[in-house]
Amino acid sequence: MSSTKYYALLLLAGNALADSGDFAVGVGVESDSDDGISTVLLGGAGLGENTWLSGGLAKSSVELATGDELESNFADIELDHYFDPIGVRVGVAYWRGSDILESQDWRASLYWRNEKVMLAGEYEFRDFDLTTPDTDLSPGRQIMFDADGIGVAARFNLTENTSLSLSGKKYNYSVPFRPIENRDVVDLISASRLSLINSLVDNRVSVSLGIDQGQKHWEIQLSNSENVIIQTRTKSATLRFLMPMSERTDIEFGLGRDDSDLYGEVTFLSLHVFFYGGN
Repeated sequence: MSSTKYYALLLLAGNALADSGDFAVGVGVESDSDDGISTVLLGGAGLGENTWLSGGLAKSSVELATGDELESNFADIELDHYFDPIGVRVGVAYWRGSDILESQDWRASLYWRNEKVMLAGEYEFRDFDLTTPDTDLSPGRQIMFDADGIGVAARFNLTENTSLSLSGKKYNYSVPFRPIENRDVVDLISASRLSLINSLVDNRVSVSLGIDQGQKHWEIQLSNSENVIIQTRTKSATLRFLMPMSERTDIEFGLGRDDSDLYGEVTFLSLHVFFYGGN
């Protein structure tokens, strides 16, 4: 489950509104070819000039080969203030996946931007509680560990209607991991692209091309990540199209495909609606 793209949309809305009383609300659903489904509720509000508070709730579920249902829940809140030309973002998130994985995350970002370029440095601290279930071959284990993530991001406005975004992040974990050989455990904690364990990445890089067409917006994103526990790579390609439904409402359609060493090739579709209000 990844909510980065949704917060990016709310952040853009916050930069555009950026006044006390302005707000944005988003709802969405995503489904994939493995019968996984996720839903998300987002919100953001201007607290004053150049200050934007955003948050969200998300839930996903996927049916395992055993017939059991694996659920994951996510909550996040972020505060952004732009001092011109420097800005600061701070946020906290909570993840929980079917009593298997729990995570509390804190992050901070310092960025600089003008009309042509945005450059950012990012830090994230993640505190994990991982419980592997009992199997026929071994008892369950509880593993508590943490991770420090250091990342960079950049956005370049290539033309009036075209932008290029780049990002990368590397994590350093407090405990060493070895590939999990027990297939029962691997299947349970990594059954699909929506499994929460897929957020345990060693590194992640992405590149996005955005194209404005009047009030419409196209985005093509390519990403590559490596899982720290399973030590497998996942490559993703996503196409998104955002268009207005009314003066204060946008709708976004998404189509993507994952190619994972672990869960194979998966196609996913998404639909999100955003409402903007205030002054």
